[in-house]
Amino acid sequence: MNRYVRLLGVVSLAALAVGMVEARELRLASGAPPAHPASDPLYNSFAEFLPEETNGELTGLMIGPEVVNIGTVKQALQSSLAEVGNLLPLFVPADLPNTALMGDLSFLATTPHAMGAAMTEYVVTCGECQAEFKTMGGVFVGAGSSDVYVLLTTKPVNSLADMKGLRLRSGGAPYARWAEKLGAAPAQVPVSDQFEAVSQGVLDGTMASISDLISYRLIDVAKYIIDVPLGTYHTTSNFTVATTAWSELTPEQREGFARAANKSSALFTQSWGYDRAASARQAAVDAGIEVIPASQDLLDATNEFRFSDIPDAVALAESQLGVTDAADKIARFQALVDKWTAITAATEGDVDAIAAAVQTEVWDKVDWSTYGL
Repeated sequence: MNRYVRLLGVVSLAALAVGMVEARELRLASGAPPAHPASDPLYNSFAEFLPEETNGELTGLMIGPEVVNIGTVKQALQSSLAEVGNLLPLFVPADLPNTALMGDLSFLATTPHAMGAAMTEYVVTCGECQAEFKTMGGVFVGAGSSDVYVLLTTKPVNSLADMKGLRLRSGGAPYARWAEKLGAAPAQVPVSDQFEAVSQGVLDGTMASISDLISYRLIDVAKYIIDVPLGTYHTTSNFTVATTAWSELTPEQREGFARAANKSSALFTQSWGYDRAASARQAAVDAGIEVIPASQDLLDATNEFRFSDIPDAVALAESQLGVTDAADKIARFQALVDKWTAITAATEGDVDAIAAAVQTEVWDKVDWSTYGL
């Protein structure tokens, strides 16, 4: 009898072991420091949602920014160091030209939730975007958005004239073009390096989310917030899955992955676009950082750029990146922005309702047996 009980125990343990082996642990890289919303809530919440939405079949192992930072996500995915990563298309425009094109509409942004949702629907339904992700070796599973960018500087900007020669960190082509148009000197510096560049006087400031004051410790070096509206940073690929890893998942697992990613992306935008921005602004005031409203001539120059830049963006996309029909693609994205501005406004800021709307309008229409493959 004891032998029979022991045999049952061995069989049970073997069955349990088989079940444990079947659970797939994905290597996750947010590319961001712990204080950044791309880390928490984006990837931290995703690590919680993933097993819940896949019946425990998928879990995540977090890889820190000391191993994979925001500038090395593409390489990490291609080498399989990471299997899921927070990729910024504006960092790799040659690989993702049709996707990065939407970043050129930063200055036409409405609200963060609308921009994140519009970007998500655009890429999911854009055949050329899907093809370029496939060529790069990744699968797009959702976007998010920052708050409206401002200038964080060590020098005051009280008029348009003060922009002349100002050395500013740029996070992408549209910001660089704006800075050059207004007489400043933009520099392509990784977001993780902006603290050092500003603290050492290499840069006079950055065009960034105000939450970078906390996320990247700029509160220790910035002296001024210049409240000039520079649009949102919405050209993100929050969860980019290495094609090899994606192909090994079942359609049901991919669907559950997307549900988890969608919920996390909504939380991310709420944090980055709203909550952290408000907290960072208050922290800046408490720290004695001076807030300077944009002068009228600075606002006028920015508004002029907002509309005059679109033809330039089209020309550059077609001549330098090989994008075809760029004007039509921009028009389609603008229509999606209008659509999602209305949808998100109707939710009155309910994050769960926004996530549910994106799930219904975008992800529930995907064929998970073929998407990304």
